[in-house]
Amino acid sequence: MNNTDLTFLKKFASLIAGFVVLSLVLITVAFSVHGRHKGDTRTPEQLAAVQARIAPVSGVYAGASGQMAQAAAEAAAAAAAQAQVAYGGTLDGSVIYGNLCKTCHDTGAGGAPTMTRAAWSDRIAKGTDTLVQHAIDGFQGNTGIMPPRGGNPSLSDDQVRASVEWMLENIN
Repeated sequence: MNNTDLTFLKKFASLIAGFVVLSLVLITVAFSVHGRHKGDTRTPEQLAAVQARIAPVSGVYAGASGQMAQAAAEAAAAAAAQAQVAYGGTLDGSVIYGNLCKTCHDTGAGGAPTMTRAAWSDRIAKGTDTLVQHAIDGFQGNTGIMPPRGGNPSLSDDQVRASVEWMLENIN
C-alpha cells in the first residue's frame, strides 16, 4: 500500500469512530430523556375526547353483513331522532308553524305554497291524509319540494299532522 491509501484509511476510520461515538452519545441522551417521561397522564375524559376526534366519520358497509349493519345504524339514528321530540312535544300547530313551516310557506321558498286558498286548492283536493303523508315522507312536485318533516327529523307524526291541519284551517 502506498502512503495516500494509509492516510485515507486513517481519516476514514477516525470518521467512522466519530460516528460511533456520536451514536452512543445520542442513545445515552435518548435513554435519559425517556427515563424522565411519566407516561400518559391524561384523564379518562381527555382520552374519550381524543377517541371521538379520531373515530372514522362513517362506516363501510359491504355484503350481506354490511347491509344488516347499515340497517341497524339507520334504525339507531331514527330512534335517536325520535327520542328528541321537537318543540317540547307540543301538538299546537301554530307553534310548529311559527317555528318551522312559516320559513317556506310565508315566502314561497322552494316552491312551497303560500298561505292562500289559490295556492292550496289543488293540494286540498288530494285530501288531508295525503298532505300529511307528503309532509312526513317528503314530496317532490312539479312546482317545488317538501322536505321530510319540514326539514326537522325530530318532529313526530302527530306534530306533523297538527301543523298540516292548522295550516289548512288558517289558509286565507
